[in-house]
Amino acid sequence: MRQVLARAIGGLAVIGLVAGAAACNSSSSSTDTASGNCGYELAFFGALTGSAANLGVNIEQGFELAIQQYNTKKGSECIKVQKFDSQGEPAVAPGVARSLVANKKILGIVGPPFSGESEAADPIFEEAGIPTITPSATRVSLSSKGWKTFHRAVANDDAQGPAAANYISDVLKAERVFIADDQSAYGAGLAEVVKTKLGAKVVDTDKTEADGKQTDFSAVVQKVVASKATAMFYGGYYQNGGLIRKQLTAAGWKGTLVGGDGMKDPGFAKSAGTAAAVGTVVTCPCSPPEKAGGTFVADYKAKWNVDAGTYSDVAYDAANIYLAGIDAGNTTVEKMNTYLSTVNYTGIANTYKFTSTGELDPASIKVWAFKFDAAGNTVADQEIKTA
Repeated sequence: MRQVLARAIGGLAVIGLVAGAAACNSSSSSTDTASGNCGYELAFFGALTGSAANLGVNIEQGFELAIQQYNTKKGSECIKVQKFDSQGEPAVAPGVARSLVANKKILGIVGPPFSGESEAADPIFEEAGIPTITPSATRVSLSSKGWKTFHRAVANDDAQGPAAANYISDVLKAERVFIADDQSAYGAGLAEVVKTKLGAKVVDTDKTEADGKQTDFSAVVQKVVASKATAMFYGGYYQNGGLIRKQLTAAGWKGTLVGGDGMKDPGFAKSAGTAAAVGTVVTCPCSPPEKAGGTFVADYKAKWNVDAGTYSDVAYDAANIYLAGIDAGNTTVEKMNTYLSTVNYTGIANTYKFTSTGELDPASIKVWAFKFDAAGNTVADQEIKTA
């Protein structure tokens, strides 16, 4: 309860920051120029409130930790943190993005975390020339828009989808699979890749509303039970996924629910009930956070009083990529974009090089499967093949 309350309070505080961003920018002195490689700003853009806020908070806290450590080494507030709360909503993201680009001191953005908000906000960042590194938006088409500012620090759904399908076929040995999604850019895209890979093993499909817009999934549950599927894949986020698992259990379904990284959050177990959540499998184009290098795991716990969550380590690396660029003198957005096109950075979660379309170098792609345990946490199960 303490963790949830702290996140909620932090998210509410950020709303005021976002709303006041333009006003703060306009009040800055025109003579307040950056000194040396200090005086610049990096931004987090993503959900800090709303139904999927837990995932956004994980990312923001990894991002903020990196900058705090950097400033401690410098002995001053060299680089300033800016936070922009999109609520993870495509309808909200453009307005928040316009507030961000009004700040001419921002050299780079960690985010957006979600695919739908990325589709809505990234054109604004592209027009302004501000580089983005998303630690978690996995929709394949994001890299096909011709955006020169777009960079993805994880594998896309062309890797995660086949990996999830491989787990269903090779580990669960399921011959009858039901697939549903929440019709979001992320959920529908991922579910379609899984469906294509599984082929004839898919016995039926369905759609749900987005997180927070539906609580009764009885129609989906009835279809799953009637299909005699032994596995169900859900493309969507943890709140919906948890309610679906809860209602499947109540209906007596004994199969395994599988989801993508959008369900890899303790909020899934809270929504499902910890007993019902046990054994649910989630895939993620990430390594287990506890395997992160250096002192990251201990440092994160000391800073936030919680364990690092999904993509906290990737966001930490993304922030440090920018900070290394600033140290090298890339103190305009034009220079930062050029730097990112050639970067080869070894972080605590992975090694990062970007292709000409902003995708992570194929040599660095990885996808893991995790299972929910009796305490409502995700435990690393195994790395799974992506082809």
